[in-house]
Amino acid sequence: MSIKQEVLSDVVIKFAGDSGDGMQLTGSQFTNNTALLGIDLATFPDFPAEIRAPIGTLPGVSGYQLRFSSDRVFTPGDACDVLVAMNAAALKTNLMGLKPGGRIIANEDGFDAKNLRLANYPEGVNPLEDESLSNYDVIRMDVTKMTREALKDITMGVKEKDRAKNMFVLGFLYWMYNRDMESTIGFIKKKFGNKPEIFESNIKALQAGYNYGDTTETFTTRYKVEKATMEPGTYRSIMGNQALAYGLIAASQKSGLPLFLGSYPITPASDILHELSKYKNFGIKTFQAEDEIAAVASAIGASYGGNLGVTTSSGPGIALKGEAIGLAVMLEIPLVVINIQRGGPSTGLPTKTEQSDLMQAYYGRNGECPMPIVAASTPSDCFNAVYEAVRISVQHMTPVMLLSDGYIANGAEPWKFPTAAHLPEIKTQFASENFAGNMDADGKFQPYKRNEDLVRPWAIPGTPGLEHRVGGLEKQDITGNISYDPANHQHMVKTRQAKVDLIANHIPEQHLDSGAKSGKVLVLGWGSTYGAIKSACAELQKAGHPVSHAHLRYIRPFPKNLGDILKNFETILIPEINNGQLVKIIRDVYFVDAKPYNKIMGIPITKGELVEEIKKYL
Repeated sequence: MSIKQEVLSDVVIKFAGDSGDGMQLTGSQFTNNTALLGIDLATFPDFPAEIRAPIGTLPGVSGYQLRFSSDRVFTPGDACDVLVAMNAAALKTNLMGLKPGGRIIANEDGFDAKNLRLANYPEGVNPLEDESLSNYDVIRMDVTKMTREALKDITMGVKEKDRAKNMFVLGFLYWMYNRDMESTIGFIKKKFGNKPEIFESNIKALQAGYNYGDTTETFTTRYKVEKATMEPGTYRSIMGNQALAYGLIAASQKSGLPLFLGSYPITPASDILHELSKYKNFGIKTFQAEDEIAAVASAIGASYGGNLGVTTSSGPGIALKGEAIGLAVMLEIPLVVINIQRGGPSTGLPTKTEQSDLMQAYYGRNGECPMPIVAASTPSDCFNAVYEAVRISVQHMTPVMLLSDGYIANGAEPWKFPTAAHLPEIKTQFASENFAGNMDADGKFQPYKRNEDLVRPWAIPGTPGLEHRVGGLEKQDITGNISYDPANHQHMVKTRQAKVDLIANHIPEQHLDSGAKSGKVLVLGWGSTYGAIKSACAELQKAGHPVSHAHLRYIRPFPKNLGDILKNFETILIPEINNGQLVKIIRDVYFVDAKPYNKIMGIPITKGELVEEIKKYL
C-alpha cells in the first residue's frame, strides 16, 4: 500500500479528554516535538476548574489546543482542524470549535452507555452511530482496547495500563504528521527511568500508536508542515510562567540582588513558585507562606533587607495583599508584585483567563497609592516584561505590578532567548555611611531626601549611621519621621504620584506594532489580546484597510507620546477580556472617545470576531 504525503501550511489540533487522560502532557509533548523542528506554534491549554470533577462529565473535560505552521502565527487558532476526543464529554464540549469538514479522532471506549449518559446525551443517542457527525471526517479507534493489548505482557493493573492511552494517541499523531518520536522517548526516560514498568508501558503504548497508523490500510495519507521562516538564532519552547521565572533569575543576576520569592499557591500563578524553587544554585530563596498576607509581608521584609523581593498571586490573592502593598508604597522600597489574572470576582473562574484586574492594579488599595504597572503580551514576552518590572522597581524605589493572565501563563511559543551580555543593565546602589548627599548638617541620615527623579536612597538595616524609621504611618518629608501635618501629607501624596509619573522619562516611547502612523482605526491593546489584534490587523491591512495596531507594555505611567499617537486616528478601538477597564483609563487620561470591545467568557478573543468588530468602524 502506498502512502501519500501532503504538505500543509497550518494545522490546529485540540486534544480533549477527561482530566485524568493526560491531555496536557500529550499536548505539551507534541508542542515540544514541533518546536524542535523549527515550526512556529502557539498553544492554549484549557483546564477544568474542579480539582476532581466526576470522571466522564462535562465539567471534567481538559483540553490542549495547539496550532503549528510554516508561517508566523500569533494565536492558537480560532477553530480546530483536528479534534482528539477521548470520551463523549470531550466531543460534546469541543465540537463547536471544530471546522466544518474537520477530522475527529474518537476513542470508541469513551462512547459507551455510561460515558454517553455522563455527557448528558439523550438515552439511546450515540454521535458515533447516528448522522450527527456526517459533516466531519471521523476516525474511530478503540484506544483503550489497543493500549491494553500492547501492554498485555506487562504485569500492571488495568487501571495503570489505561493511563498510557494518551501515549497511544500521541504515537498515532506522530505517524500522521510524519514525526520522529525520540524527543518524547527521551522525556519518558528522564521522567520514569527509575520505574521500569511505567517507563516500558509508556514506550510500548507510544510505539503501538505509531505502528497502528503505519500498518492500518485505512490511513493512506501522512501530513507534513515545513519549518517556519524565522529570525536566525537558537530557540526553545517557553510557557509564560516559565519565562517569568527565568526573567526574575536574569534580573537578580544582572542587578546583583539575591532573589526572594514570598508566595502562596493559587491557580494560575503557582508554577512560578515551582519553577523558581529549582534554582537555588543562583542564590534564590523561595518561601511558601501560610497565606497571601504573610507571603507579601515576607517579600517586603526581604526588600527592606536589600534583596529583590517578589510576590506572586492571582486576583483574589492580590486583594488580600492590598494593605501590605500600600505599606511598600509608603516605605518606598522595591517590590515586584506579579498578578496572573483569572476570571473573577471572588473565586470566579480559577482556570479560565481574564484581563480582570487592571482596575485593581490601578486603584485597588486604600488612599492615594500609585504604583507602576507593566503588562506582558505573550508567553515569551513575560521574560522581558518582568525584567523591566524589576528594573523600574529597583531604580525608582517603588513596588511594581506585573500583569499576566492564565492564557499567557499556560500558553507556549518559540522563544529566541537572549544572552546575558545582551540584557540591559539594572543599576543598584545602596546608601552607605559616606552617603554625604543624604546627611543633614548634624550628620544625621535623611531617608526621604530625593534625587532629580524623586527617588529616595535604599538604606540597608545595620549600616552604620543610616538608622531610620519604617512603618505605614505618613512620613515627614526628608526626615522620614512620623507626621500628621496636613500640608506635609498633601505634599507627600503629590510627591509619590510625581515619582511614578517621572518614570515616563525612563521608558521607551510607544511604537506602532503595525500600520500607518495615522488613519481610520487604531486598535489599542494590552496583555494577551496581542496575538488576536496583530492577526486581525494583518488580515485587514492586506486587504487595503487603514487599520493600525499599538500594544501597551507600560500602563502606568503611559509612554510620553501615547497621547500624540491617539490624536492621529478617527477611532480608537480597545479590545479587552473584561467589561472595559483600559478603555475607561484612556478616556480619563486623554479625553478621547475610545470604543470598547469586550469578551468575558473565560476564553481569548479570536481573530475572526475582532476582524468583524474592526470593520464596523471602517
